Parts: sequence; structure tokens; C-alpha cells
Amino acid sequence: MAAKQDFALLCLENPLLDIQGQGDEAMLEKYGLKPNDAILAEEKHMGIYEDLLQNRNAKLIAGGAAQNTARGAQYILPPNSTLYVGCVGSDKYADILRSRNDAAGLRAEYLTSDTHPTGRCGVIITGQDRSMVTDLAAANAYKISHLQSPEIWKLVQQARVYFVGGYHLTVCVPAILALAEEAAKEKKIFIMSLSAPFIPLFFKEQLASTSKYWDYVIGNETEARSWAEGLGHETRDVKEIARMMAELPKENGGRKRVVVITQGTEGTVVAVQGEKDVREFGIKEVGREEICDTNGAGDAFAGGFVAGIVEGKPLDECIDMGHWLASLSIKELGPQYPFPKKTYQPTSK
Repeated sequence: MAAKQDFALLCLENPLLDIQGQGDEAMLEKYGLKPNDAILAEEKHMGIYEDLLQNRNAKLIAGGAAQNTARGAQYILPPNSTLYVGCVGSDKYADILRSRNDAAGLRAEYLTSDTHPTGRCGVIITGQDRSMVTDLAAANAYKISHLQSPEIWKLVQQARVYFVGGYHLTVCVPAILALAEEAAKEKKIFIMSLSAPFIPLFFKEQLASTSKYWDYVIGNETEARSWAEGLGHETRDVKEIARMMAELPKENGGRKRVVVITQGTEGTVVAVQGEKDVREFGIKEVGREEICDTNGAGDAFAGGFVAGIVEGKPLDECIDMGHWLASLSIKELGPQYPFPKKTYQPTSK
């Protein structure tokens, strides 16, 4: 008799604690930051975390892009559907992450580092922009040996869908490839997120090593253009870029690749391998007065979209689920979802 399968989705990336506060142009200038960006911290940025805590009334919120996505998917899926894997420190911040995941019904199987603190992401909010500065710390210490340990690999084999955040390309490519190869071999679904513009530019070889395994790839328009730029393509047209990504060589020929590119308040672009037409789906409108924080909106979209994939929904409904969850998330502070839970209702045609 087959083992009972308690969950369907496994997510891998870098668990972080978001330290999120209101900033201004002077603060951005102090640390040499753009108003809407995501970067890895350098030495000159290390003061930002205490600055936010001491001077900006910062909030501590469970973060890490794929961890946000996992919580989002679990928000929609039945109990015990989602598992998250990454590395944290042995400290109070890891305890905060665990408690947030427990509250969301997300199972986390962390590798715990005794030599590195839990990773953190400083988030400076200016209007509706957010500048994110990440100190990976323990997240950077993840090892494939944890993923391939008997107790974790048994869980890997149970899951039907794998979601990997692109940030993990800076940490442990072998772990990503292990999941990708397992997905291809067992005809499971492998989903990759581009995560940030610097990933396709500065980690393009690592990203390229995973591309033949992508069943679905999710990104935004800036990330898509960075991918094209990194490969020397001159086009800035998002639909054309999505088409190029869709037609990359693919390991599992039994499933067409789907490329999903969000564009903020503009429509979401979708290209399917082998299909001539590139479609665009309108988003769910949210009044400016209802918007609290756009940080994590892309992660929320991915969470809703992936939940639809797990449930076997048609592609257009998966997109709609992503838009729905993103529309809920931007009404909350940071990458969070409202409680009591709301129930997804498809947009009427």
C-alpha cells in the first residue's frame, strides 16, 4: 500500500526574517539604494537592520520569497499540503519564522546552522515602492546533504510539485538540480521563479543550468528584461521575451513549458511552448486607498498560481488565483494574508 501523502507541494529557497519600516529618500541615499529593488547586502549595508529597528519602528515579518509563496499556496490548499525547506540559525528569529509557519499551516523542515544567524531582509518602504537588502547569513549555508538525507528525501518523493525561488541560485545549485532531475524523472512538475533582476544578470549560468527542467517559470517584467539582457538579446518587449523563454530546450517533452510574466498594475503575460499566440490576462483592480504595502505581491501571485497548479486547475484559473491572492496581500503589511481566511471565487467572465 502506498504511503499516505500529506502534502503535494515542496518549496525550496532562503528563509529570511523581514525587518520592514517606512523610509525616505535620505535613507535610500544613505545606503546607496534604489527605491524599488532587491539586492544582496554588502558591508556598507549592514547598518540598515538596526537603523530600521531603532529609528523606523520596523515590523518583524516572516519572509523569504519562496517561503511567502509557500504560505500563500497553503492559504488556499487543504491542510498539510505544503512543505518548505531551507536553512536558519539557532536563534529567536528562527523561532519567529517557525511560529508564523505553524500559524499558516505550513510545514517547515529547516537545516539549522550553529555558526550563522537566521538570514534577514531589510525592507525600506517609500510610498508604494520597496527596496530590499538581504543578508543571507544562515540561508547561505544550506547543503544538498540536508535535502538528500533519508528523512527529507522521503518527503521530496511524496510531493507532486516542486517550486524553487531563484534566490537559491546564489546558495546551492546542486539542491535545485536534484529536485529538477527528480521532477523530470518522475514526471512531476518543476516551477522556477526568477525572483529578482540581478539573478538573470549575475547568476545567468546557474539559472541556465536549470532552464531545461522548467515546466513553469514565473517572473516580472523587470526580471524578464534582465534575462534577455543577460543573454545579449536587444528586445525589451515582454511578450517576445516570454516567447523566447517558452521555446528553450526542455528535458521533459511530455509537458509544454509555460512562462508567466507579471507586470504590476498591467496585465500578466503568458506564453506556452509551441503556441504562437502570447496571451495577456488583466489583473484584479484594487483602489489606491486600499493598498497597504506591495512588498510580497509577486510572491502572493506565485502562491495563488502554484496552488492552482497543485489542484490541477486550467491555466487561466491558475492565473486568476494568483491575481486574487496578490490583491489580498497588498492590503496587508508585508507578504501576509488576511485572517480569518477568505475563500477564492473565480472572476466572472
